[in-house]
Amino acid sequence: MTDTKKIGGLDVHPLSLGGNVFGWTADRDLSFEILDAYAAAGGNFVDTADSYMASAPGNAGGESETIIGEWTRSRRNRDEVVVATKVGRHPDRRGLAPANIRAAADDSLRRLQTDRIDLYYTHFDDPSVPVEDIMGTLDELVRAGKVREIAVSNIEPDRLEASLEFSEREGTARYVAIQPHYNLVSRDTYEGPRRDLAERYGLACVPYYGLASGFLTGKYRPGSEVDSVRAGRAGEYLKTERGRKVLAALDLVAEEQGAPVATVALAWLAAQPTVAAPIASARTLEQLQPLLQVAGTTLTDAQLTALTDASA
Repeated sequence: MTDTKKIGGLDVHPLSLGGNVFGWTADRDLSFEILDAYAAAGGNFVDTADSYMASAPGNAGGESETIIGEWTRSRRNRDEVVVATKVGRHPDRRGLAPANIRAAADDSLRRLQTDRIDLYYTHFDDPSVPVEDIMGTLDELVRAGKVREIAVSNIEPDRLEASLEFSEREGTARYVAIQPHYNLVSRDTYEGPRRDLAERYGLACVPYYGLASGFLTGKYRPGSEVDSVRAGRAGEYLKTERGRKVLAALDLVAEEQGAPVATVALAWLAAQPTVAAPIASARTLEQLQPLLQVAGTTLTDAQLTALTDASA
């Protein structure tokens, strides 16, 4: 059985399955297949947001939550799945004003067809709202049983520290995790003040863009054409010396490990201080397999150093 990781009082699989593709590049039936395969492999940690994927043509936001809710209901496995979602970016529920957080949480609960959210993130900080109001409202949701654990995603270090200090001072629910943009070609988005705070306060890191929009799968190469809505963003990394160095190092380590490039990229991320479970999404069953392999992949010290040096 795969070793689980701790996030507050939650036991989670070492790969969090990203739900941003559900209702976007993966329709309901394909999303169910991907979720079924992830669960069959021992996965239990699904990440979504109330805004996924409002930006897709014909969507309003909440499509991913709806699909996940229908899946857990149809499979009768809600108690076995740790569902993480986020507040603050839905087109109808923007920001972190207390009334908005309360209403957005109820909306998410309805879409997810559940009575509690296991891990509830503030998606993007709202500097117009005092941290006291945000933390107090999240504490209310925990005490009401609507949320089990609270977490934070995109936030400046000073606001994060103020939030954590408030919780300690007032004895309210406190953040147990941080979800930053973090991967082999984007390290300063987490390493530094944010990671220092995570280490000091014992926050688990659950990084998003773990594969840099697909670049770290190795499928983007000079002269190649990739059929993906993220191809433009991922292809930009090929234009940098750092990106090319990281790909070369990944190729070498992947050959040594006998593992896919994507697996190695996620294994490096999983080995970093504070990281509990990288997030990665799959829009096909074929894409899911190398992601799942991260749970059983351990890189050597020399391999970790080679990748860290290449990405410096």
